[in-house]
Amino acid sequence: MEAARESMAALLDAGLFGPAQTLGCFLVSSAGAGNDAGMSMKVESLVQHGDALYGEREFRRALNAYKQAMQYSRSIPRQATSSTRSSVSATGRSPSPNSSNLLSFNENEVKFKIALCHSALCEHREALHEMEGIPSKVRTLKMNMMLGKLYRISRNSRTAAVCYKECLRQCPYVFEAITALAEMGLSAKEFSLLFPQAPNRGGKVPGDFVDAQRWWTRYVEAQCCIASHDYKGGLDIYLELMQRFPNNVHILLEIAKVEAIIGRNDEAIMNFEKARLIDPNIMTYMDEYAILLKSKSDYVKLNKLVHDMLHIDPARPETCVALAAMWKRKDKRKALTYAEKSLRVDDRHITGYIMKGNLHLSLNRPDLAVTDFRGAQELRADLRSYQGLVCAYVALSKCKEALFTAREAMKVMHQSAKALKLVGDVHAISSSGREKARKFYESAIRLEPGFLGAALALADLHVVEGRNKEAVMLLEKYLRQWADDSLHIKLAQVHASTNMLSDALSHYQSALRINPQNEAAKNGLERLEKQMKGVDPDAPEEEEENEEDDIDDRDEFI
Repeated sequence: MEAARESMAALLDAGLFGPAQTLGCFLVSSAGAGNDAGMSMKVESLVQHGDALYGEREFRRALNAYKQAMQYSRSIPRQATSSTRSSVSATGRSPSPNSSNLLSFNENEVKFKIALCHSALCEHREALHEMEGIPSKVRTLKMNMMLGKLYRISRNSRTAAVCYKECLRQCPYVFEAITALAEMGLSAKEFSLLFPQAPNRGGKVPGDFVDAQRWWTRYVEAQCCIASHDYKGGLDIYLELMQRFPNNVHILLEIAKVEAIIGRNDEAIMNFEKARLIDPNIMTYMDEYAILLKSKSDYVKLNKLVHDMLHIDPARPETCVALAAMWKRKDKRKALTYAEKSLRVDDRHITGYIMKGNLHLSLNRPDLAVTDFRGAQELRADLRSYQGLVCAYVALSKCKEALFTAREAMKVMHQSAKALKLVGDVHAISSSGREKARKFYESAIRLEPGFLGAALALADLHVVEGRNKEAVMLLEKYLRQWADDSLHIKLAQVHASTNMLSDALSHYQSALRINPQNEAAKNGLERLEKQMKGVDPDAPEEEEENEEDDIDDRDEFI
Protein backbone atom coordinates (compact mmCIF):
# COMPACT_ATOMS: atom_id res chain seq x y z
CA MET A 1 0.00 0.00 0.00
CA GLU A 2 3.04 2.28 -0.13
CA ALA A 3 2.02 3.74 -3.51
CA ALA A 4 -1.50 4.40 -2.17
CA ARG A 5 -0.06 6.22 0.87
CA GLU A 6 2.06 8.42 -1.38
CA SER A 7 -1.01 9.15 -3.51
CA MET A 8 -2.96 10.03 -0.36
CA ALA A 9 -0.33 12.62 0.56
CA ALA A 10 -0.42 14.03 -2.98
CA LEU A 11 -4.23 14.31 -2.95
CA LEU A 12 -4.21 16.13 0.37
CA ASP A 13 -1.50 18.53 -0.78
CA ALA A 14 -3.58 19.24 -3.91
CA GLY A 15 -6.69 19.90 -1.80
CA LEU A 16 -8.59 17.03 -3.46
CA PHE A 17 -10.32 16.00 -0.25
CA GLY A 18 -13.15 14.00 -1.84
CA PRO A 19 -10.87 11.46 -3.58
CA ALA A 20 -8.56 11.50 -0.55
CA GLN A 21 -11.48 10.63 1.72
CA THR A 22 -12.37 7.62 -0.44
CA LEU A 23 -8.75 6.46 -0.64
CA GLY A 24 -8.51 6.90 3.13
CA CYS A 25 -11.26 4.32 3.60
CA PHE A 26 -9.02 1.76 1.85
CA LEU A 27 -5.91 2.73 3.78
CA VAL A 28 -7.43 2.62 7.27
CA SER A 29 -9.11 -0.72 6.57
CA SER A 30 -5.98 -2.30 5.12
CA ALA A 31 -4.62 -5.37 6.90
CA GLY A 32 -1.05 -5.49 8.13
CA ALA A 33 -1.30 -3.69 11.47
CA GLY A 34 0.02 -6.73 13.33
CA ASN A 35 3.47 -5.26 14.11
CA ASP A 36 4.77 -1.89 15.31
CA ALA A 37 5.59 -0.63 11.81
CA GLY A 38 2.17 -1.64 10.54
CA MET A 39 0.49 0.01 13.52
CA SER A 40 2.41 3.23 12.86
CA MET A 41 1.21 3.21 9.25
CA LYS A 42 -2.33 2.66 10.54
CA VAL A 43 -1.97 5.75 12.73
CA GLU A 44 -0.62 7.78 9.80
CA SER A 45 -3.51 6.67 7.59
CA LEU A 46 -6.07 7.62 10.23
CA VAL A 47 -4.57 11.10 10.57
CA GLN A 48 -4.57 11.57 6.80
CA HIS A 49 -8.13 10.28 6.55
CA GLY A 50 -9.08 12.77 9.24
CA ASP A 51 -7.43 15.55 7.20
CA ALA A 52 -9.49 14.58 4.15
CA LEU A 53 -12.71 14.50 6.17
CA TYR A 54 -11.90 17.87 7.73
CA GLY A 55 -11.31 19.31 4.28
CA GLU A 56 -14.77 18.05 3.28
CA ARG A 57 -16.22 19.70 6.42
CA GLU A 58 -17.24 16.34 7.87
CA PHE A 59 -16.02 17.44 11.26
CA ARG A 60 -17.62 14.69 13.36
CA ARG A 61 -16.09 11.94 11.22
CA ALA A 62 -12.72 13.71 11.18
CA LEU A 63 -12.84 13.95 14.97
CA ASN A 64 -13.42 10.22 15.21
CA ALA A 65 -10.49 9.48 12.89
CA TYR A 66 -8.10 11.69 14.86
CA LYS A 67 -9.19 10.14 18.16
CA GLN A 68 -8.66 6.66 16.77
CA ALA A 69 -5.18 7.71 15.68
CA MET A 70 -4.42 8.95 19.21
CA GLN A 71 -5.73 5.71 20.68
CA TYR A 72 -3.66 3.48 18.35
CA SER A 73 -0.53 5.58 18.85
CA ARG A 74 -0.53 4.90 22.59
CA SER A 75 -0.08 1.17 21.92
CA ILE A 76 3.05 1.72 19.82
CA PRO A 77 6.47 1.78 21.54
CA ARG A 78 7.99 5.27 21.38
CA GLN A 79 11.03 4.01 19.41
CA ALA A 80 8.83 2.60 16.63
CA THR A 81 6.83 5.81 16.46
CA SER A 82 9.98 7.89 16.19
CA SER A 83 11.46 5.78 13.41
CA THR A 84 8.25 5.94 11.42
CA ARG A 85 8.00 9.66 11.99
CA SER A 86 11.47 10.28 10.65
CA SER A 87 10.87 8.07 7.62
CA VAL A 88 7.65 9.84 6.71
CA SER A 89 8.95 13.35 7.34
CA ALA A 90 10.78 13.14 4.05
CA THR A 91 7.45 13.12 2.21
CA GLY A 92 6.86 16.71 3.28
CA ARG A 93 3.25 16.24 4.45
CA SER A 94 1.55 18.91 6.47
CA PRO A 95 0.58 18.99 10.17
CA SER A 96 -2.63 20.94 9.64
CA PRO A 97 -5.77 19.53 8.07
CA ASN A 98 -5.21 21.42 4.84
CA SER A 99 -1.53 22.39 4.60
CA SER A 100 1.96 20.99 3.85
CA ASN A 101 4.85 19.21 5.67
CA LEU A 102 3.08 16.49 7.82
CA LEU A 103 5.15 14.19 10.00
CA SER A 104 3.68 10.73 10.41
CA PHE A 105 2.43 11.37 13.90
CA ASN A 106 2.81 14.39 16.10
CA GLU A 107 0.64 14.15 19.18
CA ASN A 108 0.44 17.91 19.69
CA GLU A 109 -0.59 18.52 16.08
CA VAL A 110 -3.28 15.85 16.31
CA LYS A 111 -4.58 17.42 19.53
CA PHE A 112 -4.78 20.70 17.65
CA LYS A 113 -6.74 19.04 14.85
CA ILE A 114 -9.11 17.51 17.38
CA ALA A 115 -9.62 20.97 18.88
CA LEU A 116 -10.33 22.40 15.42
CA CYS A 117 -13.05 19.80 14.90
CA HIS A 118 -14.63 20.48 18.30
CA SER A 119 -14.55 24.21 17.60
CA ALA A 120 -16.18 23.76 14.18
CA LEU A 121 -18.93 21.82 15.98
CA CYS A 122 -19.28 24.65 18.57
CA GLU A 123 -17.98 22.32 21.28
CA HIS A 124 -15.73 24.98 22.72
CA ARG A 125 -15.18 23.41 26.14
CA GLU A 126 -13.92 20.17 24.61
CA ALA A 127 -11.73 22.15 22.19
CA LEU A 128 -10.19 24.09 25.07
CA HIS A 129 -9.49 20.86 26.97
CA GLU A 130 -7.51 19.50 24.00
CA MET A 131 -5.58 22.73 23.48
CA GLU A 132 -4.58 22.96 27.14
CA GLY A 133 -2.92 19.57 26.73
CA ILE A 134 -0.36 21.09 24.35
CA PRO A 135 2.70 22.43 26.23
CA SER A 136 3.10 26.21 25.88
CA LYS A 137 6.71 25.88 24.66
CA VAL A 138 5.69 24.00 21.51
CA ARG A 139 2.59 26.04 20.60
CA THR A 140 2.74 27.47 17.11
CA LEU A 141 1.20 30.77 15.99
CA LYS A 142 -2.02 29.11 14.86
CA MET A 143 -2.23 27.21 18.16
CA ASN A 144 -1.91 30.39 20.20
CA MET A 145 -4.57 32.07 18.05
CA MET A 146 -6.93 29.16 18.55
CA LEU A 147 -6.28 29.08 22.29
CA GLY A 148 -6.83 32.83 22.57
CA LYS A 149 -10.23 32.52 20.89
CA LEU A 150 -11.25 29.62 23.11
CA TYR A 151 -10.23 31.36 26.32
CA ARG A 152 -12.15 34.43 25.21
CA ILE A 153 -15.25 32.34 24.51
CA SER A 154 -14.93 30.86 28.00
CA ARG A 155 -14.63 34.46 29.34
CA ASN A 156 -11.10 33.91 30.65
CA SER A 157 -9.88 37.25 29.31
CA ARG A 158 -6.60 37.32 31.23
CA THR A 159 -5.35 34.03 29.80
CA ALA A 160 -6.74 34.91 26.35
CA ALA A 161 -4.67 38.11 26.44
CA VAL A 162 -1.52 36.09 27.19
CA CYS A 163 -2.14 33.93 24.11
CA TYR A 164 -2.88 36.90 21.84
CA LYS A 165 0.24 38.73 23.06
CA GLU A 166 2.30 35.66 22.21
CA CYS A 167 0.77 35.73 18.72
CA LEU A 168 1.94 39.31 18.21
CA ARG A 169 5.41 38.45 19.48
CA GLN A 170 5.55 35.73 16.86
CA CYS A 171 4.03 37.95 14.14
CA PRO A 172 2.92 41.57 14.81
CA TYR A 173 0.54 41.56 11.82
CA VAL A 174 -2.07 39.21 13.28
CA PHE A 175 -4.81 41.85 13.08
CA GLU A 176 -7.42 39.67 14.73
CA ALA A 177 -5.18 39.51 17.81
CA ILE A 178 -4.79 43.32 17.75
CA THR A 179 -8.58 43.79 17.70
CA ALA A 180 -9.11 41.25 20.48
CA LEU A 181 -6.46 42.80 22.75
CA ALA A 182 -7.83 46.30 22.13
CA GLU A 183 -11.31 45.11 23.09
CA MET A 184 -9.84 43.57 26.25
CA GLY A 185 -8.41 46.95 27.24
CA LEU A 186 -4.74 46.76 26.21
CA SER A 187 -3.35 50.28 25.79
CA ALA A 188 -1.46 51.53 22.73
CA LYS A 189 1.66 51.87 24.90
CA GLU A 190 1.43 48.22 25.94
CA PHE A 191 1.00 47.23 22.30
CA SER A 192 4.25 49.00 21.37
CA LEU A 193 6.20 46.61 23.61
CA LEU A 194 4.99 43.70 21.44
CA PHE A 195 6.34 45.11 18.17
CA PRO A 196 9.71 43.47 17.33
CA GLN A 197 12.88 45.50 17.73
CA ALA A 198 14.45 47.02 14.64
CA PRO A 199 17.19 44.95 12.99
CA ASN A 200 20.61 46.47 13.54
CA ARG A 201 22.36 47.18 10.26
CA GLY A 202 25.49 49.08 11.11
CA GLY A 203 23.69 50.94 13.89
CA LYS A 204 21.09 52.41 11.51
CA VAL A 205 17.39 51.51 11.59
CA PRO A 206 16.07 50.69 8.08
CA GLY A 207 13.54 53.18 6.71
CA ASP A 208 11.01 50.49 5.76
CA PHE A 209 11.02 49.25 9.36
CA VAL A 210 10.29 52.74 10.68
CA ASP A 211 7.44 53.14 8.17
CA ALA A 212 5.96 49.74 9.10
CA GLN A 213 6.16 50.54 12.80
CA ARG A 214 4.53 53.94 12.25
CA TRP A 215 1.45 52.72 10.37
CA TRP A 216 1.17 49.62 12.61
CA THR A 217 1.13 51.90 15.65
CA ARG A 218 -1.55 54.14 14.13
CA TYR A 219 -3.69 51.12 13.27
CA VAL A 220 -3.37 49.91 16.87
CA GLU A 221 -4.36 53.38 18.14
CA ALA A 222 -7.46 53.32 15.91
CA GLN A 223 -8.48 49.94 17.30
CA CYS A 224 -7.95 51.16 20.88
CA CYS A 225 -10.08 54.26 20.20
CA ILE A 226 -12.95 52.23 18.78
CA ALA A 227 -12.74 49.63 21.55
CA SER A 228 -13.10 52.46 24.10
CA HIS A 229 -16.03 53.92 22.06
CA ASP A 230 -14.02 56.95 20.92
CA TYR A 231 -15.45 56.53 17.42
CA LYS A 232 -14.44 59.97 16.18
CA GLY A 233 -10.82 59.41 17.20
CA GLY A 234 -10.79 56.02 15.50
CA LEU A 235 -12.33 57.38 12.30
CA ASP A 236 -9.79 60.20 12.14
CA ILE A 237 -6.90 57.73 12.32
CA TYR A 238 -8.48 55.44 9.72
CA LEU A 239 -8.86 58.39 7.35
CA GLU A 240 -5.19 59.17 7.90
CA LEU A 241 -4.27 55.57 7.08
CA MET A 242 -6.33 55.78 3.89
CA GLN A 243 -3.92 58.48 2.71
CA ARG A 244 -1.04 56.04 3.21
CA PHE A 245 -2.94 53.06 1.73
CA PRO A 246 -5.42 54.33 -0.91
CA ASN A 247 -8.23 51.93 -1.85
CA ASN A 248 -7.48 49.70 1.15
CA VAL A 249 -10.61 47.53 1.34
CA HIS A 250 -10.04 46.56 4.98
CA ILE A 251 -9.75 50.18 6.14
CA LEU A 252 -12.77 51.22 4.04
CA LEU A 253 -14.86 48.48 5.64
CA GLU A 254 -13.70 49.41 9.14
CA ILE A 255 -14.63 53.05 8.49
CA ALA A 256 -18.05 52.06 7.12
CA LYS A 257 -18.74 49.71 10.05
CA VAL A 258 -18.02 52.41 12.63
CA GLU A 259 -20.07 54.97 10.69
CA ALA A 260 -22.99 52.53 10.68
CA ILE A 261 -22.70 52.03 14.45
CA ILE A 262 -22.78 55.76 15.22
CA GLY A 263 -25.58 56.51 12.77
CA ARG A 264 -23.73 58.16 9.88
CA ASN A 265 -25.71 56.01 7.50
CA ASP A 266 -25.17 57.91 4.26
CA GLU A 267 -21.40 58.00 4.74
CA ALA A 268 -21.36 54.31 5.69
CA ILE A 269 -23.33 53.34 2.57
CA MET A 270 -20.94 55.34 0.39
CA ASN A 271 -17.88 53.60 1.86
CA PHE A 272 -19.44 50.14 1.61
CA GLU A 273 -20.13 50.85 -2.05
CA LYS A 274 -16.54 51.99 -2.57
CA ALA A 275 -15.29 48.73 -1.07
CA ARG A 276 -17.58 46.72 -3.36
CA LEU A 277 -16.33 48.60 -6.40
CA ILE A 278 -12.76 47.67 -5.50
CA ASP A 279 -13.63 44.07 -4.58
CA PRO A 280 -17.10 42.95 -5.76
CA ASN A 281 -16.73 39.59 -3.98
CA ILE A 282 -16.12 41.01 -0.51
CA MET A 283 -18.36 39.48 2.18
CA THR A 284 -17.04 41.08 5.37
CA TYR A 285 -19.63 43.44 6.95
CA MET A 286 -21.94 43.12 3.94
CA ASP A 287 -24.77 42.29 6.33
CA GLU A 288 -24.20 45.72 7.92
CA TYR A 289 -24.51 47.22 4.44
CA ALA A 290 -27.73 45.26 3.84
CA ILE A 291 -29.26 46.61 7.07
CA LEU A 292 -28.41 50.17 6.03
CA LEU A 293 -30.04 49.66 2.62
CA LYS A 294 -33.14 48.30 4.37
CA SER A 295 -33.24 51.40 6.62
CA LYS A 296 -33.17 53.55 3.48
CA SER A 297 -35.86 51.39 1.82
CA ASP A 298 -33.49 50.95 -1.12
CA TYR A 299 -34.80 47.51 -2.09
CA VAL A 300 -33.32 47.59 -5.58
CA LYS A 301 -29.79 47.76 -4.19
CA LEU A 302 -30.66 45.40 -1.35
CA ASN A 303 -31.99 42.72 -3.70
CA LYS A 304 -28.90 43.07 -5.89
CA LEU A 305 -26.61 42.77 -2.86
CA VAL A 306 -28.38 39.66 -1.55
CA HIS A 307 -28.29 38.08 -5.02
CA ASP A 308 -24.53 38.70 -5.20
CA MET A 309 -23.94 37.33 -1.70
CA LEU A 310 -25.90 34.16 -2.45
CA HIS A 311 -23.76 33.68 -5.54
CA ILE A 312 -20.49 34.24 -3.62
CA ASP A 313 -21.22 32.15 -0.51
CA PRO A 314 -24.75 31.25 0.62
CA ALA A 315 -23.44 29.60 3.81
CA ARG A 316 -21.86 32.72 5.32
CA PRO A 317 -23.62 34.27 8.36
CA GLU A 318 -23.49 37.64 6.59
CA THR A 319 -25.63 36.19 3.78
CA CYS A 320 -28.21 34.94 6.28
CA VAL A 321 -28.46 38.34 7.98
CA ALA A 322 -28.76 40.09 4.61
CA LEU A 323 -31.62 37.71 3.72
CA ALA A 324 -33.26 38.56 7.04
CA ALA A 325 -33.00 42.26 6.21
CA MET A 326 -34.57 41.67 2.80
CA TRP A 327 -37.49 39.61 4.17
CA LYS A 328 -38.17 41.88 7.16
CA ARG A 329 -40.59 44.04 5.16
CA LYS A 330 -42.74 41.19 3.81
CA ASP A 331 -42.46 38.31 6.25
CA LYS A 332 -40.90 38.97 9.66
CA ARG A 333 -41.12 35.35 10.71
CA LYS A 334 -39.24 34.20 7.65
CA ALA A 335 -36.70 36.94 8.31
CA LEU A 336 -36.33 35.59 11.85
CA THR A 337 -35.50 32.10 10.55
CA TYR A 338 -32.62 33.59 8.54
CA ALA A 339 -31.35 35.55 11.57
CA GLU A 340 -31.43 32.34 13.62
CA LYS A 341 -29.62 30.50 10.84
CA SER A 342 -26.83 33.09 10.88
CA LEU A 343 -26.21 32.24 14.56
CA ARG A 344 -26.26 28.51 13.88
CA VAL A 345 -23.52 29.11 11.32
CA ASP A 346 -21.55 31.33 13.72
CA ASP A 347 -22.78 31.68 17.30
CA ARG A 348 -20.49 34.70 17.79
CA HIS A 349 -21.84 36.78 14.89
CA ILE A 350 -22.84 40.05 16.55
CA THR A 351 -24.96 41.39 13.69
CA GLY A 352 -27.02 38.20 13.82
CA TYR A 353 -27.95 38.91 17.45
CA ILE A 354 -28.77 42.56 16.64
CA MET A 355 -31.00 41.55 13.71
CA LYS A 356 -32.70 38.82 15.72
CA GLY A 357 -33.36 41.22 18.60
CA ASN A 358 -34.89 43.85 16.34
CA LEU A 359 -37.09 41.23 14.68
CA HIS A 360 -38.31 40.01 18.07
CA LEU A 361 -39.15 43.63 18.93
CA SER A 362 -41.14 44.02 15.70
CA LEU A 363 -42.95 40.74 16.47
CA ASN A 364 -43.87 42.06 19.93
CA ARG A 365 -41.56 39.65 21.78
CA PRO A 366 -39.44 42.06 23.84
CA ASP A 367 -38.63 39.33 26.37
CA LEU A 368 -36.77 37.38 23.68
CA ALA A 369 -35.25 40.59 22.34
CA VAL A 370 -33.59 41.22 25.72
CA THR A 371 -31.81 37.86 25.44
CA ASP A 372 -30.67 38.65 21.89
CA PHE A 373 -29.27 42.08 22.71
CA ARG A 374 -27.57 40.70 25.81
CA GLY A 375 -25.96 38.08 23.59
CA ALA A 376 -24.59 40.86 21.37
CA GLN A 377 -23.33 42.81 24.38
CA GLU A 378 -21.44 39.84 25.79
CA LEU A 379 -19.46 39.64 22.56
CA ARG A 380 -18.92 43.39 22.10
CA ALA A 381 -21.06 46.15 23.56
CA ASP A 382 -21.87 48.91 21.11
CA LEU A 383 -24.54 51.57 20.75
CA ARG A 384 -26.98 49.31 18.88
CA SER A 385 -27.11 46.67 21.61
CA TYR A 386 -27.75 49.38 24.22
CA GLN A 387 -30.48 50.92 22.05
CA GLY A 388 -32.08 47.53 21.53
CA LEU A 389 -32.05 46.73 25.25
CA VAL A 390 -33.62 50.08 26.11
CA CYS A 391 -36.41 49.53 23.56
CA ALA A 392 -37.03 46.01 24.86
CA TYR A 393 -37.17 47.11 28.52
CA VAL A 394 -39.53 49.98 27.65
CA ALA A 395 -41.80 47.54 25.79
CA LEU A 396 -41.79 45.35 28.93
CA SER A 397 -42.64 48.43 31.06
CA LYS A 398 -39.34 47.99 32.89
CA CYS A 399 -38.47 51.68 32.95
CA LYS A 400 -35.90 51.36 35.75
CA GLU A 401 -33.94 48.75 33.79
CA ALA A 402 -34.25 50.89 30.65
CA LEU A 403 -32.89 53.96 32.45
CA PHE A 404 -30.06 51.98 34.05
CA THR A 405 -29.07 50.59 30.62
CA ALA A 406 -29.20 54.03 28.97
CA ARG A 407 -27.08 55.53 31.75
CA GLU A 408 -24.60 52.68 31.39
CA ALA A 409 -24.32 53.49 27.68
CA MET A 410 -23.76 57.16 28.52
CA LYS A 411 -21.07 56.22 31.05
CA VAL A 412 -19.29 53.89 28.63
CA MET A 413 -19.64 56.28 25.65
CA HIS A 414 -19.30 59.60 27.46
CA GLN A 415 -18.55 61.49 24.22
CA SER A 416 -21.51 60.04 22.33
CA ALA A 417 -24.49 62.27 21.49
CA LYS A 418 -26.42 59.07 20.69
CA ALA A 419 -25.96 57.83 24.25
CA LEU A 420 -27.23 61.16 25.62
CA LYS A 421 -30.30 60.91 23.40
CA LEU A 422 -30.88 57.36 24.64
CA VAL A 423 -31.14 58.60 28.24
CA GLY A 424 -33.48 61.37 27.04
CA ASP A 425 -35.68 58.81 25.29
CA VAL A 426 -36.26 56.95 28.56
CA HIS A 427 -37.06 60.14 30.49
CA ALA A 428 -39.46 61.24 27.73
CA ILE A 429 -41.70 58.22 28.39
CA SER A 430 -43.25 59.78 31.49
CA SER A 431 -44.70 63.30 31.76
CA SER A 432 -42.61 63.92 34.89
CA GLY A 433 -39.41 63.17 33.00
CA ARG A 434 -39.98 65.37 29.94
CA GLU A 435 -37.98 68.32 31.28
CA LYS A 436 -34.99 66.03 31.88
CA ALA A 437 -35.49 64.56 28.41
CA ARG A 438 -35.38 68.04 26.88
CA LYS A 439 -32.07 68.79 28.62
CA PHE A 440 -30.52 65.54 27.39
CA TYR A 441 -31.69 66.18 23.82
CA GLU A 442 -30.31 69.72 23.89
CA SER A 443 -27.00 68.43 25.31
CA ALA A 444 -26.82 65.87 22.50
CA ILE A 445 -27.39 68.61 19.91
CA ARG A 446 -24.69 70.81 21.47
CA LEU A 447 -22.25 67.88 21.44
CA GLU A 448 -23.10 66.94 17.85
CA PRO A 449 -24.97 69.75 16.03
CA GLY A 450 -25.57 67.56 12.97
CA PHE A 451 -27.29 64.81 14.96
CA LEU A 452 -30.74 64.79 13.39
CA GLY A 453 -32.00 62.02 15.70
CA ALA A 454 -31.81 64.35 18.72
CA ALA A 455 -33.48 67.17 16.78
CA LEU A 456 -36.34 64.89 15.72
CA ALA A 457 -36.76 63.61 19.29
CA LEU A 458 -36.81 67.17 20.66
CA ALA A 459 -39.40 68.11 18.04
CA ASP A 460 -41.56 65.17 19.16
CA LEU A 461 -41.26 66.38 22.74
CA HIS A 462 -42.40 69.87 21.71
CA VAL A 463 -45.44 68.36 19.96
CA VAL A 464 -46.37 66.18 22.95
CA GLU A 465 -46.31 69.27 25.18
CA GLY A 466 -48.33 71.31 22.66
CA ARG A 467 -45.47 73.45 21.43
CA ASN A 468 -46.08 72.83 17.74
CA LYS A 469 -44.66 76.20 16.69
CA GLU A 470 -41.35 75.47 18.44
CA ALA A 471 -41.24 72.05 16.78
CA VAL A 472 -41.74 73.57 13.32
CA MET A 473 -39.09 76.26 13.94
CA LEU A 474 -36.55 73.66 15.10
CA LEU A 475 -37.14 71.36 12.13
CA GLU A 476 -37.07 74.21 9.60
CA LYS A 477 -33.77 75.41 11.09
CA TYR A 478 -32.27 71.98 10.41
CA LEU A 479 -33.80 71.85 6.95
CA ARG A 480 -31.88 74.97 5.98
CA GLN A 481 -28.63 73.01 6.58
CA TRP A 482 -29.59 69.40 5.77
CA ALA A 483 -31.91 68.30 2.96
CA ASP A 484 -33.00 65.15 4.78
CA ASP A 485 -36.15 63.12 4.09
CA SER A 486 -36.69 62.38 7.79
CA LEU A 487 -36.93 66.11 8.57
CA HIS A 488 -39.56 66.58 5.87
CA ILE A 489 -41.55 63.62 7.19
CA LYS A 490 -41.50 64.96 10.75
CA LEU A 491 -42.61 68.42 9.54
CA ALA A 492 -45.40 66.81 7.52
CA GLN A 493 -46.59 64.92 10.61
CA VAL A 494 -46.59 68.09 12.74
CA HIS A 495 -48.51 70.04 10.09
CA ALA A 496 -50.99 67.17 9.63
CA SER A 497 -51.66 67.08 13.39
CA THR A 498 -52.58 70.79 13.31
CA ASN A 499 -54.75 70.36 10.21
CA MET A 500 -52.33 72.28 7.94
CA LEU A 501 -52.84 69.64 5.29
CA SER A 502 -51.42 71.47 2.26
CA ASP A 503 -48.13 72.13 4.11
CA ALA A 504 -48.04 68.49 5.19
CA LEU A 505 -48.60 67.40 1.57
CA SER A 506 -45.73 69.57 0.38
CA HIS A 507 -43.29 68.08 2.90
CA TYR A 508 -44.30 64.46 2.16
CA GLN A 509 -43.71 65.14 -1.53
CA SER A 510 -40.31 66.70 -0.74
CA ALA A 511 -39.35 63.62 1.30
CA LEU A 512 -40.24 61.36 -1.62
CA ARG A 513 -38.24 63.48 -4.04
CA ILE A 514 -35.17 62.94 -1.81
CA ASN A 515 -35.89 59.25 -1.25
CA PRO A 516 -38.59 57.80 -3.52
CA GLN A 517 -38.48 54.50 -1.61
CA ASN A 518 -39.17 55.98 1.85
CA GLU A 519 -41.98 53.86 3.26
CA ALA A 520 -42.83 56.29 6.07
CA ALA A 521 -43.35 59.05 3.49
CA LYS A 522 -45.47 56.79 1.28
CA ASN A 523 -47.65 55.68 4.21
CA GLY A 524 -47.94 59.23 5.53
CA LEU A 525 -48.94 60.55 2.12
CA GLU A 526 -51.57 57.84 1.78
CA ARG A 527 -53.08 58.77 5.17
CA LEU A 528 -52.95 62.45 4.33
CA GLU A 529 -54.79 61.96 1.03
CA LYS A 530 -57.57 60.17 2.92
CA GLN A 531 -57.73 63.05 5.40
CA MET A 532 -57.98 65.55 2.57
CA LYS A 533 -60.89 63.55 1.12
CA GLY A 534 -62.63 63.55 4.51
CA VAL A 535 -62.02 59.82 5.09
CA ASP A 536 -60.84 58.52 8.47
CA PRO A 537 -57.32 57.15 7.76
CA ASP A 538 -57.63 54.73 10.69
CA ALA A 539 -60.90 53.19 9.48
CA PRO A 540 -60.60 49.50 8.49
CA GLU A 541 -60.41 48.65 4.79
CA GLU A 542 -63.29 46.98 2.98
CA GLU A 543 -63.38 43.27 3.67
CA GLU A 544 -63.22 42.30 0.02
CA GLU A 545 -60.14 44.43 -0.52
CA ASN A 546 -58.48 42.80 2.49
CA GLU A 547 -59.19 39.35 1.16
CA GLU A 548 -57.76 40.30 -2.21
CA ASP A 549 -54.61 41.68 -0.55
CA ASP A 550 -54.20 38.47 1.45
CA ILE A 551 -54.43 36.39 -1.71
CA ASP A 552 -51.81 38.57 -3.39
CA ASP A 553 -49.49 38.17 -0.42
CA ARG A 554 -49.91 34.41 -0.37
CA ASP A 555 -49.15 34.21 -4.07
CA GLU A 556 -46.03 36.26 -3.56
CA PHE A 557 -44.61 33.94 -0.88
CA ILE A 558 -45.45 30.62 -2.60
